[in-house]
Amino acid sequence: MYSRDEILTLIRDRVHHPANARELAQLLRVPREERSSFKRQLKALVSDGVLLQIRGNRFGLAEKMDLVVGRLQTSAGGFGFVVPEHAVRRPSEEAHSKPSAKTRGRPVDKKQDVYIATGHLMDAMHGDRVVARIERRTDRGAEGRIIRILQRGQEQIVGRFETDAANLGYVVPFDRRVLTDIHVPTGEWSSAEPGDMVVAEITKWPTASRGPLGRVVEVLGRVDEPGVDTRIIIRKYQIADAHSEEVVEEARRLGTSVKDRDIRGRTDFRSVPTVTIDGEHARDFDDAITIERLANGHYQLGVHIADVSHYVREGSALDDEAYERGTSVYFPERAVHMFPAELATGLCSLNPNVDRLVQSCEMEIDRNGQVVRYEIHDGVINSDARMTYTDVNAILTDRDEQTMARYVELVPMFALMRELFEILNARRRRRGSIDFDLPETEVVLSELGEIEAIIPSERNVAHRIIEEFMLLANETVASHLVENNVSALHRVHEQPDEQKVLEFEAFIGTLGYGLGAQGHALRPKHFQKLIDRIRGAAVERPIATLMLRAMQKARYDAAPLGHFGLAAEHYTHFTSPIRRYPDLVVHRMLRQSRHGGITDERREELDEELPEIARHTSERERRADDAERELLQWKKVRFMADKVGDEFHGYITGVAPYGLFVELIEHFVEGLVHISSMADDYYRFVEQQHMLRGENTKRVYRLGDEVLVQVVRVDMERRQVDLGLVEILEAVRGEERPRGPIRSKVVPKRERRRSQRPGRRERTAKKRAAGRGRK
Repeated sequence: MYSRDEILTLIRDRVHHPANARELAQLLRVPREERSSFKRQLKALVSDGVLLQIRGNRFGLAEKMDLVVGRLQTSAGGFGFVVPEHAVRRPSEEAHSKPSAKTRGRPVDKKQDVYIATGHLMDAMHGDRVVARIERRTDRGAEGRIIRILQRGQEQIVGRFETDAANLGYVVPFDRRVLTDIHVPTGEWSSAEPGDMVVAEITKWPTASRGPLGRVVEVLGRVDEPGVDTRIIIRKYQIADAHSEEVVEEARRLGTSVKDRDIRGRTDFRSVPTVTIDGEHARDFDDAITIERLANGHYQLGVHIADVSHYVREGSALDDEAYERGTSVYFPERAVHMFPAELATGLCSLNPNVDRLVQSCEMEIDRNGQVVRYEIHDGVINSDARMTYTDVNAILTDRDEQTMARYVELVPMFALMRELFEILNARRRRRGSIDFDLPETEVVLSELGEIEAIIPSERNVAHRIIEEFMLLANETVASHLVENNVSALHRVHEQPDEQKVLEFEAFIGTLGYGLGAQGHALRPKHFQKLIDRIRGAAVERPIATLMLRAMQKARYDAAPLGHFGLAAEHYTHFTSPIRRYPDLVVHRMLRQSRHGGITDERREELDEELPEIARHTSERERRADDAERELLQWKKVRFMADKVGDEFHGYITGVAPYGLFVELIEHFVEGLVHISSMADDYYRFVEQQHMLRGENTKRVYRLGDEVLVQVVRVDMERRQVDLGLVEILEAVRGEERPRGPIRSKVVPKRERRRSQRPGRRERTAKKRAAGRGRK
């Protein structure tokens, strides 16, 4: 029986018009006994959006009909974009490209969003899976209209419950991309009061004559109550909060300790000194390290990863829920784990001084950092110590006597780790692996979950050691999978988008820099050399920011497409099966390949299943990233609420026709300087140079420039900090002063304090009142 990719290739090659299932079976010469299976394959291709089922039950290629299947992303401005699920190979591209054996039958990844104007959205809502017809192509991209809604994206909407003058209820969506309120009939309010944040379930979808109807299914509380912000984000992104009773019970049945029968047949590493190294607040430990120097001078590095796959069987309740979640999600004040605590912080956590099952990658590494030999085992360990990054750094960098005395037996082990780290890091840099090493931040929270401070996060040598060892293990396992033809998931990072690279090159050219290569000759080392050249320079920040934007996003794929950023031919995720589902899949494939191999029948199943698992887990990873980022930004906005009128230094991190994005140096908070506040001139957006330039003053504000800004407004509704450029605000105030009082909406902090002091007349009145009180 043909695979889905083969069916798609054959339809492209042999079928030149939309055809029904019988015609397709005849044209593709599908045997009669396989036609039922063939029809199921067609339905799967329709579900994936590669084929479209049109009138007369005919199937046609979406790309041939100028139709695009994808997710609708609307904007608060009322328009939207359809993000295609599948790219198309244009005839002109086919003529100039010869597909390799690995890519033959797959469309070229040329995804282009389709702009949908307000009047062409039909009744679609943000997040819906839709079919859009491309109606014209412009220099700025394709424009079209939605012709069909395939699947609704959200059945529940988070928002603020309100009532109008007629006492009719409605929910104002928290997500401003949802463009219409949800009307809630009387009797469907639950216990909601006006002003409450709620979850509304849509009971009737919008039509041309009315908006959506719904009912309140959960009241989350007032938006300023502790913990409500986290609950809002969890509901908005439809992240499952609590684990089901069935899943928790299944985890409990596994017990709390490793059984003797589970250890039989495993490689025993319990006598080898082993440690875990994690953050102070970590509760689940899924990787441990062993290291020794061999007689030949090489290093023997063991990376031992919690063997979650031993306990979580494919198709079990634990597996189904973990797949649905895809990943753990980490918020500032709490985490939403992929597995229940019984597994995540219990049986599968490599806690010290207890036996734990692992999958181990043992690597012999020479003095040049090359893995000359490796073995992958089902193992068992007993960790000697739960180390923190802080303690290891205190030993290796600070040479803290007290810490060294506490871990005196392990100090030589850490010294050997650092030695190997230096070798591995130098090797990776030689081959051109890109290391941005941009500063990150961490937030200090109060007991109520509010930000008390935002500080730079320290990335010390211990962080870098563990990161380097995990990278090596992932790369070694990926090469093993490919060399042994084992089906699995790979972590891929493709070549940067050519157009974005050209735009990036044009910008850095104005600053006197260049990549030194273009097109297919461009390698990761060219980006890394540029990073080395700009390190410490004033332009480091804007160039690094734009470089990141030029890069593709890493994702999961069933094909080993390589990792551009790491300059790795093969790469996968092996080291975190407690918190990432793809790692669990890789562990299963490793075990199957070691124990009896993978049959042809199983390989066919995997060829069908793995692409969808890759797509799903990539989407879940993006969802987690977006949720984490939005909640953190919201908390940062609230942190700035009492700082209106204060002045801060910041860097311009983005330039748009409507203004400047500025990140404050002191608090790492980003705000917007809207162009309407730049009232001393008419400013024009110069796209290629990422700057705004004044027509008359010739004043320039460019990406990366340091500026002095004032907090003008903190908009909690839009969750945005509005800033003003101090030099422009003062210039405008200076022009306005002769005509009357200062008209700026914000009084500078120094003037605000002055105005709050009592005047002479007030002070005299207070003294007299005090005197009367004494009498």
